[in-house]
Amino acid sequence: MIPVHAPNPLLSDDQQRQFQQDGYVVIKQMATPAQVATMREVALEALSRQHAPVEYEADVRYPGAPTHRAALGGDTVRRLLQAYDRHPAFAEWAKNSRVTDVVGALLNSAELRLTRNHHNCIMTKHPGFSSATLWHQDLRYWSFAKPDLINSWLALGHETSANGCMWLLPGSHRCSIAARRLDSAKFLRSDLPENQTLLHTARSAELQPGDVLFFHAGVFHAAGRNETGQLKLSAVFTYHDANNIPTPGTRSARYESIAVADC
Repeated sequence: MIPVHAPNPLLSDDQQRQFQQDGYVVIKQMATPAQVATMREVALEALSRQHAPVEYEADVRYPGAPTHRAALGGDTVRRLLQAYDRHPAFAEWAKNSRVTDVVGALLNSAELRLTRNHHNCIMTKHPGFSSATLWHQDLRYWSFAKPDLINSWLALGHETSANGCMWLLPGSHRCSIAARRLDSAKFLRSDLPENQTLLHTARSAELQPGDVLFFHAGVFHAAGRNETGQLKLSAVFTYHDANNIPTPGTRSARYESIAVADC
């Protein structure tokens, strides 16, 4: 378990304890309306032109996604990748002291790094062709010395169950899950009786524009499809302590991490 850092004015004691216990916490209205509007505008422009690098729904082949790029809806963008280097608005948000101070407190880190290899994206959910994401831990394909990484998920619009908001299994970052309880892609198997107790703990994280969901990379989480007529956008970045280095030669070490202000 991550030790609790020194008190942080943006985090109450209850929120600190919630993160330790559940592996996630929501802080309301961290981004201003102006910041949200700017990032939305930049993201919508990039989507309209499909500025590379992008990931398409057809690439992930999750439930509900088009089967290939030539299929109907196959050109639906799932993620605008490399957000930090894509536009200053995203880089400024990723290094915003309000965000990094909270992450530093939750990680008990005085020297924080932003990884450019995981998340570092604008996550989209389009009407009609968005896919569902099954229960998983982000750590499944990540390679670091320690599993202690934290994601910040900024809502650039309303996030509800109807448009595919995040669902989490509280406390699952502290669970030891045997490999047999996962499928070949390391998703938690919903068909196994031994997983039902854990699955029944699921909570939704509905967000308003400007809210940020901070969650441990070991928490199992999932999201449904966007069943509304409006696009959903979220800015997502991942952080680690400077001493928690990625394993050389792995995807986690492809691009050098970014130093952020000392916390």
